[in-house]
Amino acid sequence: MKRFIFFVLAVFLSLPLFSQVRGHINIPNLEGFITLKCDFHMHTVFSDGAVWPTVRVNEAYREGLDAISITEHIEHRPRLADVVGSHNRAYEVAQSTAQSRGIILIRGSEITRPMPPGHINAIFLTDSEALDKPDYMDALRAAKAQGAFIFWNHPGWGAQQPDTTLWFDIHTRLLEEGMLHGIEVVNDGNYYPEAHQWCLEKNLTIIGNSDAHDPMPVFAPGSYRPMTLVFARTATAEGIHEALKERRTAAFNNNNVIGKEVHLKELMDKALEKTIERTGNTVRIVFQNNSDLTFRISKANHDPRFGFRSFTIVPNGRYSFSFRADEGSRVEDANFIVDNFLVGPNKGMKYTIKF
Repeated sequence: MKRFIFFVLAVFLSLPLFSQVRGHINIPNLEGFITLKCDFHMHTVFSDGAVWPTVRVNEAYREGLDAISITEHIEHRPRLADVVGSHNRAYEVAQSTAQSRGIILIRGSEITRPMPPGHINAIFLTDSEALDKPDYMDALRAAKAQGAFIFWNHPGWGAQQPDTTLWFDIHTRLLEEGMLHGIEVVNDGNYYPEAHQWCLEKNLTIIGNSDAHDPMPVFAPGSYRPMTLVFARTATAEGIHEALKERRTAAFNNNNVIGKEVHLKELMDKALEKTIERTGNTVRIVFQNNSDLTFRISKANHDPRFGFRSFTIVPNGRYSFSFRADEGSRVEDANFIVDNFLVGPNKGMKYTIKF
């Protein structure tokens, strides 16, 4: 009876989501690539989450995501007395709903161990059952044998690293043996600058995920769950896998974008339409934001006549500033720092407008 009640409750909670319309997050595509909005870390009642697997699909549909992975804990299944199934079951339950909703569903699991090595996700699996091993190295080897993409979860999580965020010798070994491909630089709204630095130093893929356990809230306009932006050649699971392996990603969190400068610079160029107008001795620069991205901009070293310290260009908004430039006078390049486009640990991206 308890199992039946739990099942009915889970189905009941999922019903309101079926009436939701498809959401849309307007983030520009890069040249030759499609920008896909993805979340590769979440849980359901098949481990320690609070929702049925189809709810995760419907939440993603409502919010405008393109792809998700339900990554149940292999070693931590506190609801097993009530919700019985294999390690593949959450994926199997969600699969038909994902197909009907047009959401790319990627099979994954979370290897859940003390630090080190900590919690590690493996996605693009073919069989999650094969990861149920006493030795975590055997579990990771099983994931590698399936061609999985493997990343370290929440490296700065206080429950495992309460004082400092450290890289351990075992992580070097995993990296050298091809069993560590990326790190969550963002998890559940938390940004880990140490992990950001490791991605740069060790050529690892930048990942951002929600790690959702409870039902996702209905976000206010302009607010979004943490996610990974994947710059894929095709809007397919194969396209996402290739992009992750080639490190074409950025983390999107609280209107911050964290990634490689080459990707972030192009995102800004694609999102912002810039015009320069001159009337007499007055020059006016106009920014039109044609995206759902936010740009928080501060002044770098440039012509003092520009006359501002900082400004924000809101999603789909417009911002302009004017300055005096006498006929024949030289106008220096306008140099900015985009404070919420992080190309290094807490380091904003440089951006220049040339005259």
